[in-house]
Amino acid sequence: MAEITDQSFEAFQSRWLIGQEHHLHDLLQVIESGDEENEQRCKNLIDDNISHYKQYFEAKTRLVRQDVFLVLAPTWISSLERAHLWIGGFRPRLAFLIVINNVLDLTEDQTQRINQGLEEIKEEENELTNEFDKVQERMISSSVVQLARQMGRPRNGVWDHSMETAVDMLRVSIEDVVECADFLRRKSGIIILEILNPTQCLRFLAAAAKLQINLRRLGMQRDERRLGYGYS
Repeated sequence: MAEITDQSFEAFQSRWLIGQEHHLHDLLQVIESGDEENEQRCKNLIDDNISHYKQYFEAKTRLVRQDVFLVLAPTWISSLERAHLWIGGFRPRLAFLIVINNVLDLTEDQTQRINQGLEEIKEEENELTNEFDKVQERMISSSVVQLARQMGRPRNGVWDHSMETAVDMLRVSIEDVVECADFLRRKSGIIILEILNPTQCLRFLAAAAKLQINLRRLGMQRDERRLGYGYS
């Protein structure tokens, strides 16, 4: 399997976002045409969107296992997108907020289940944030700093590889946290899709895609303007 780099992942994400725009077009076409009663078409669109997200997470998992630090500080997104990152991606609770703000025909039972799901995800988010903070603290701990000072100095003619070992252990810890965060993001989507009916799913998926695409465009435009002013 070919190695994924920041450049290759950037190219992948660009292609993926173009696909996301096509999916959004198809979703809006069905929603605006009133063809939401066509259950098979709705199911096909939902399945296609799920498959599209699955491709993204599979590629991202490969990148995490090759260079997790690139995922935490991606070079291929805008500064606006970067400001909204939480452990290498969007906050899982955001999916529930999209439902609340865009799917306005929820039943009382659906509303209750969405709120319960939101509270569950928020709790897991907070636990993972605390775990990530602990890992970051270990990265800058005095023991690691001391190992860094010793790095590259031989002891009795033998090179000390303690720092390399410590960094590898921290990297694995960070990988675990990022993969847990991605699992939580997928879990949010699964919970929501199980609660909504097919027509509501279409509106949720369309709103999520629109938010992602618009955030990307606005962020890129802002960065281009900022860089333009910097050179003027």
